[in-house]
Amino acid sequence: MSECDHNCANCAQNNCNDRQQAEKKPLESTNIKHIIGVLSGKGGVGKSMISSLLAIELAKRGFSVGILDADITGPSIPKMFDIEATAYGDDKGIYPNLSKKYQIKIVSAAMLLESEDTPVLWRGPIVSGMVEQFYHQVYWTNLDYLIVDMPPGTSDVALTVGQSLPLDGIVMVTSPSKLVSSVVSKAIVMADKMNTQVLALVENMAYVKCPNCDEKIMLYQNDVSQELAQKYNLKLMAALPLEPKLANLADEGLIEEYSEDYLNELVGTVLALN
Repeated sequence: MSECDHNCANCAQNNCNDRQQAEKKPLESTNIKHIIGVLSGKGGVGKSMISSLLAIELAKRGFSVGILDADITGPSIPKMFDIEATAYGDDKGIYPNLSKKYQIKIVSAAMLLESEDTPVLWRGPIVSGMVEQFYHQVYWTNLDYLIVDMPPGTSDVALTVGQSLPLDGIVMVTSPSKLVSSVVSKAIVMADKMNTQVLALVENMAYVKCPNCDEKIMLYQNDVSQELAQKYNLKLMAALPLEPKLANLADEGLIEEYSEDYLNELVGTVLALN
């Protein structure tokens, strides 16, 4: 075997250490200042919604923002931003698509599928590998913030994100249900085991507003989210209502038109990372 010149482009050895390490590094053109994961452990609590709203709020303030849709088997981010274009790239990497209003850079498995109803029938290692590829081989270029929308559960993808991406912190999403809270607690413990800071707890679907008088109607008569925050020494930074307007905008791909400021305190915490 000839002596290695460390030029992987001209080498046929696929399993050498130099090649493996090179593939784990972001593209040279990529410079991401902060990476924030959005996690819950429980499905259906609105992680993608919170990821999108957080990205939008940061973009409104003039920051360069991207969303990595790590929910490979259930991607929904492109739908909320009305992105139908498929991903494209070259022999080095993938180009993200841009949202229409705030030019948020987005990469998702949905952009690789033949149609909207095509399922992703991949096993765990391939799914985790795709998440790594979305980080290491996408032309993110210069980003102030990359938001990682994580799937439910505390196994393959969550571990891959926690161990392979330099996360600055995690936003934990819950809802005012004891069942949800019990699962979210597992995700909080997982973050602690990975030495990843939980920046805040966000409660979604906390209440509904009366359409006639704006009175808050609590869906659950409990303080379970506040109790969860106290148990793990976290701050409950936002409580979002179950709101038809937001749901409709997301369904229509117009989430960038949503104007409520429920995440102001959370945004302040994220900005304090600078």
